Amino acid sequence: MSLNHTPNAERVHIGIFGKRNAGKSSLINAITGQDLAVVSEVSGTTTDPVYKAMEILPLGPVLLIDTPGLDDTGKLGELRVHKSWQILNKTDIALLVIDERQGISPEDEAILNRIAKKQIPCIIVMNKHDLMPENQKVSLPENIGFPAIEVSASTGYHIPELRELLTSVYHVPEEKFRIVGDLLSPSDFAVLVVPIDKAAPKGRLILPQQQTIRDILEADATAIVCKEYELRETLENLGKKPKIVITDSQVFAKVSADTPKDILLTSFSILMARYKGNLETLVKGVSILDQLKDGDRVLISEGCTHHRQCDDIGSVKIPRWVRNYTGVEPEFSYSSGTEFPEDLSSYRMIIHCGGCTLNEREMKYRIACSEDAGVPITNYGIAIACMQGILRRSLEPFPSISAYLENHKDL
Repeated sequence: MSLNHTPNAERVHIGIFGKRNAGKSSLINAITGQDLAVVSEVSGTTTDPVYKAMEILPLGPVLLIDTPGLDDTGKLGELRVHKSWQILNKTDIALLVIDERQGISPEDEAILNRIAKKQIPCIIVMNKHDLMPENQKVSLPENIGFPAIEVSASTGYHIPELRELLTSVYHVPEEKFRIVGDLLSPSDFAVLVVPIDKAAPKGRLILPQQQTIRDILEADATAIVCKEYELRETLENLGKKPKIVITDSQVFAKVSADTPKDILLTSFSILMARYKGNLETLVKGVSILDQLKDGDRVLISEGCTHHRQCDDIGSVKIPRWVRNYTGVEPEFSYSSGTEFPEDLSSYRMIIHCGGCTLNEREMKYRIACSEDAGVPITNYGIAIACMQGILRRSLEPFPSISAYLENHKDL
């Protein structure tokens, strides 16, 4: 993957919602100026969420999500509608597409209420304006709270104005952590420890490693990459002390032993938690490890799907480390990809991956779900550091979190 390629997790997610044949797919084609989505007069052509990575100026890199119709019927249709509602959990901007001839429906109003509760920026798109009788005008309910625009996906009417409206309703947060660049000065060295195991993708680094390298280069610092058994020799031969060592969490213990105490140490997983604004919450959640009992249910959740190897970190290594650390026998459950459980009440704790493939909104949604259910949540890197006795050291690069730990001697 090119360093210039924008990962989907870093794109603005635009969810396209509406009833069947409201013109959602046609609208995507009109906005992008390309035939990206399948268009048909047959109701229900889109049966699963469809993702299209694009660049829409002046908004920039986006991920358009075409969803099944909100009025789909039957048992299968109910499942499709449910998937559409789930897309809200990762949506940065919602477009509700309405056939202007039909006006707003109960299904439209229901999802608008949910959008408002989730505080998602939204635009109501009154589509098929070219088919409206001249003297007919559809009025929206009063105090609907979202801007509306009349468009025609087939003729292009008001499509440029819709693009401009997209940029006006969505504002990128002014303050956002960098991955690691803000911890570095120009000419600093950062050593990245990258094990190459069976689970690693052939011919490329995994996403957090790529993103971290890019961020180091943008800070005008130097990235040095090595395997875990090369670290000690690498540090001896550098001729200059690196500012920080960043490691894959699976080899945290070895890397900590090989890294001098005067060099900062952390993991990719911890950096991702900080980058998405979740670090303090996930650090708080790890303390529940010391309270686990036999039979407690522990959910291990991953944001992506991948083929599990014989020594998979999520399904094999972490459960083994938890048993060894706690001395008890919890019951482990697993989820991956978009299948994050809706009912978390039966779990004692959640150990989540770094979430590199999830956008910030979806990761925060998952954390909010755990908080609403009263279930502590942490992530792979924080849990592994805790179980291997190096949590405090792995958080030293982040003064605010180190201060929190000083007031919580139990961690």
